[in-house]
Amino acid sequence: MAEERIVIKVGEREVEINEETLSVLRKYKRTEMTLEQLAAALGLEGWDEAYELVKKIPAWLMDVDPTMWKTIFSKYAQELKRELES
Repeated sequence: MAEERIVIKVGEREVEINEETLSVLRKYKRTEMTLEQLAAALGLEGWDEAYELVKKIPAWLMDVDPTMWKTIFSKYAQELKRELES
């Protein structure tokens, strides 16, 4: 069985939520990182795509420590997917 993953569609792109992405998102939340800087760090087109991504991600997800991602994901994968799809 293929490993499930969480992907958020932003414009024409898909952003996979993984340890690396969570590290960048946590830095954005906890520092004075701008949306332009967030977009550059995640390979997005511009601040508007970064803003769209931030709007779609549940706030609690930005508090998940990247080292705990696999544990949290395996426990709450289906619930998180439903939340992101709505």
